[in-house]
Amino acid sequence: MRRFLGIACGLFTHAVFLATLVPLYRFLRNDFAAAPEGPLWIDAAAALQFVIPHSVLLHPATRRWVTRRLRSEFYGLLFCFATCVSLWIVFAVWRGSRSIAWAWPESLRPVVEAGFVISWITLFYSLSLTGLGYQTGLAPWWHWIRRRPVPRREFRPIGAYRYTRHPVYLSFLGLVWLTPVVTLDRAVLIGLWTVYVFVGSYLKDERLARLIGEPYRQYQAQVPAFPFFARGPFGRRLLETQPLLAQVNPAEERA
Repeated sequence: MRRFLGIACGLFTHAVFLATLVPLYRFLRNDFAAAPEGPLWIDAAAALQFVIPHSVLLHPATRRWVTRRLRSEFYGLLFCFATCVSLWIVFAVWRGSRSIAWAWPESLRPVVEAGFVISWITLFYSLSLTGLGYQTGLAPWWHWIRRRPVPRREFRPIGAYRYTRHPVYLSFLGLVWLTPVVTLDRAVLIGLWTVYVFVGSYLKDERLARLIGEPYRQYQAQVPAFPFFARGPFGRRLLETQPLLAQVNPAEERA
C-alpha cells in the first residue's frame, strides 16, 4: 500500500506540475491584467504567498524536520507540489489593473516579446544543466521506484553556469520584467519578485558555500551571480581560484 501511494503521489504531483505550465505562461505574459480590478494589496499578498513557503522549504532546517517524517526521495515532490499550489493561489486571487505604469515604445515591443520567449527557452535550458528531474522531484522519485539510491551529482559549472552563478534566476527575471505594457498590478509583481530573486540568490550562494565548501567559494571568485555586477554579493567574490570539482547531494539543493 505504501508503494502504491508513493507511485500515485509522484504521478499526481507531476500532473499538477504540467497543468500549471500553461496558466503560468499566461500569467507571466501579463494576461491577468485583464482580470477583475481590485486593491493592489491583494496582489502583493498573493506574490508574497508564493515567496514565503517556497523559501521556507528551501531552508536546510525545514528539510531536516520534514525528512524525519517523510522519505528524502519524496522531498522534491513536496517542494514541487507546494510551489504549484502557491502559483494556483496566485492565479485564483490575482486582481488586474488597467492603469499603466510603463509601456515600451511600439517599435520595441516585438523585441520585448521575443525576449520573453527567449527567457522561457533559457529557463528550461538552465534547469536542464542542473537536472530538471531534480527540480521537480522526478529523479529522486524515479530512483525510489526502481529501488536504487539517488546518485550524488558533481558540482561542475557547465554551459551558462560558466558565465553566471544563477542563470535560472536570471531567466526568471526576464519572464517577470519583459512585458510590453507594465500595468500597476504587474509593477507590484516586478518589485516583489525582483527583491525575492536577489535575496534568494544570495541565500542560495550561502547554502551552497556551506554545503560544498571551498570549491564553491572559488567558483564565486571566478563567476558573478548576475551580469554587470563586478564585485560584492552579486559579483565575483575576492578569493583565490582553483579547479572546480566537488560533490553535491542532489536532494539538498534545487534551483
